[in-house]
Amino acid sequence: MAEVLSKTNLVSSWHQNHHHHHHHEKKLATFCSLKLNSTSDFHGKRISLQKSATFPRRGTTFQSQSLTIKAQTLRIGKAQKWWEKGVQPNMKEVESAEDLVESLSKAGDKLVIVDFFSPGCGGCRALHPKVICQMAEMNPDVQFLQINYEEHKSMCYSLNVHVLPFFRFYRGAHGRLCSFSCTNATIKKFKDALAKHTTDRCSIGPVKGLEEKELLALAANKDLSFNYTPIHTEKHLVVVTEEATSSSSSKEHVLPRTSILAQDSIAEEKTTLAGATAGR
Repeated sequence: MAEVLSKTNLVSSWHQNHHHHHHHEKKLATFCSLKLNSTSDFHGKRISLQKSATFPRRGTTFQSQSLTIKAQTLRIGKAQKWWEKGVQPNMKEVESAEDLVESLSKAGDKLVIVDFFSPGCGGCRALHPKVICQMAEMNPDVQFLQINYEEHKSMCYSLNVHVLPFFRFYRGAHGRLCSFSCTNATIKKFKDALAKHTTDRCSIGPVKGLEEKELLALAANKDLSFNYTPIHTEKHLVVVTEEATSSSSSKEHVLPRTSILAQDSIAEEKTTLAGATAGR
């Protein structure tokens, strides 16, 4: 009985000396355990506090630590948009008119499929996972370029795109192969075009890409920062320069065509007069 009273007085005295830390010590009670150095003879022995494995760091509580762990393990990411899901390595979203022209040029002899879509287009959304992403995965050598109509309305207008979803096929020196609109109901059109134009072939000549009238329309669009110099103008300047050089290097005097015709007519008149005089 005396040993029990001694234990009670000791614990009570310990709590009274640390009354100002009562709230903090109450929480620490769950992490600490009282151990006696001897299980039989209590008198004259010391009481040691043993720190458990889950003892919180100094200046923190168990509750704050658990919240920190939860915050670290919880990942709050930006939700993907439907046209960003299932994207394959050979799929790319076009950022500008210059990006479109450059992507077609860098594709070389690969087949390039340009996909015009809109975030609010139900047909576009239905085709994306079942057709576009699957076809891109099955045909890694085909380059898929996606153009968001809502972000590039002016560019789509210059390219005469007025219906969605809309597709255009390009390849090497052949340039544009075909263009059409289709939905899930008419998806056979897309599959047939893909099967037809993915056959092995080798284009002779530089990559054509967009047609010249499309490039001119993009360059004329004031909403776009796109510059283009017509090819036929460059060729014309080269031809004129070559003709001028050859003419200046020649020693013969080249007469205008009108002067040559005038000399021929004078010669004919002289011949006619000479014949008339002889007849007399």
